[in-house]
Amino acid sequence: MPSGQSRGEARAGHWRWSVAAVLADLDAPSVLAPLQVLDQLKATLSEGVAALPLGQGQGLVSLLLALPRVPTSLPQLEGPQFQFRRVRRDELRVGYGCAAEWAAEGPDRLQRLAALGRALSARWERADPDETGQDAFAMLGFAASGDPSPVVEDHLPNALLWVPEIGVRAYRGEAALVLSAARPTTAESLLQRWGEGLERLVPELYRPVAGPRTAASLQREFAEPDAAGWSELVDRALSEITQGRLQKVVLSRRLDVAGPRRFDVDRLLAALSCLFPSCQVVQLRRHGSSFVAATPERLLSQHGRAIEVDAIAGTAERNADSAVDAALGQALRVSDKNLREHQFVIDAIREALAPCSSGIDAPAAPQLMQLSNAQHLWSPIRARADAGVDLFELAERLHPTPATNGQPRHRARRWLRDGEPFERGWYTGVAGTLEPDLSGELWVLLRCARVCGQRAELYAGAGIVAGSDPATEWDETEAKLKAMLSALQYA
Repeated sequence: MPSGQSRGEARAGHWRWSVAAVLADLDAPSVLAPLQVLDQLKATLSEGVAALPLGQGQGLVSLLLALPRVPTSLPQLEGPQFQFRRVRRDELRVGYGCAAEWAAEGPDRLQRLAALGRALSARWERADPDETGQDAFAMLGFAASGDPSPVVEDHLPNALLWVPEIGVRAYRGEAALVLSAARPTTAESLLQRWGEGLERLVPELYRPVAGPRTAASLQREFAEPDAAGWSELVDRALSEITQGRLQKVVLSRRLDVAGPRRFDVDRLLAALSCLFPSCQVVQLRRHGSSFVAATPERLLSQHGRAIEVDAIAGTAERNADSAVDAALGQALRVSDKNLREHQFVIDAIREALAPCSSGIDAPAAPQLMQLSNAQHLWSPIRARADAGVDLFELAERLHPTPATNGQPRHRARRWLRDGEPFERGWYTGVAGTLEPDLSGELWVLLRCARVCGQRAELYAGAGIVAGSDPATEWDETEAKLKAMLSALQYA
């Protein structure tokens, strides 16, 4: 994985709106106007729908249509929506509306969604008349805990498998639309629904990109816990560690902020993508609010039987002075406290994968993952899944990781349920995309905010092990919160 941005780009307040610089010139004669694109897609739509198996039992049907170029804009339309962007990998997946969805909660939530997903996989028909070589996809995500909790207005379900009605996916300069619907249905119904969807979406895909706003001051309105409460919470965690009941526990903070204007989610996502091009930028919106993250941590990816898992734990700050920055990175590499914290994560991943995979391989020493606001110890772990093992089972085994929860896993989770002063919701939960063959990629939801109007709730955490200092861990969470705070200023 690339190390991240240059140090010049890393300074908050001085980043460039670099996405706009690499977009195609929409005034160039060789580029089709959005309405021409729409007309061509509608013509292909009629031909594609006619060839789909629409009335043959239950399940899903998807039609893939090639786009002439990667969209320059991903608009916020009415209705549910999700986005996954990763600039450094030149990849995005966006979903609008809902062709099908299933929600679950409780300790068996993933097993229930897995049964539905496996049944869906066998009944998901796809057509790719433009030979895009791409495929349909769904969003799979779940909150930090399966415990049922009071419903919060605009909140996401506890766990969700969601197939969008219209999807946009792009990779390395190639883009396609994915139109999906539940069967049985009719050609007339699909032509009307999908045609109306294309009319709303396609003209917006090639709008000029809006640049950042003038930086705004954000007002901190509420913190949970505050500095004194944080110190007390860390001391209690250290007592558990000293007495041998825990090896590590990850404590979290919530910060509520307000801005002088309504936050523009499009600008927020673009800002996060520019600030953190190697991170996965995520948006999940069901009603009036958006859950947004810029996360460096992949829970897992699975393609065929190849598994990749990120072990990320151990953090140091960045510095604009290159010599100081290098010294901070080197100190992180040899820090006993951070290396122990990192090893807990590697050991837990090995333990989780051992019953369902082989050839588990981790590097001898961690690498540095350098982001604009922090640097982390990172070990990419690879393995080969046993036959019949899919993304649902792997997610169940790996989540929660010691990087977001603690070790021993179940004891740390119980302690956090009683000890933390707020419900995490989807913070430190998981979201990603799932292919019809049940392969895909899932990301741990870190550096998060729930955004609605002029207000945002931000979340960040720090791992506590023997030797942790409350003030130092507080500073680490402040550095992590700045990731979202910096982007919100320009949104």
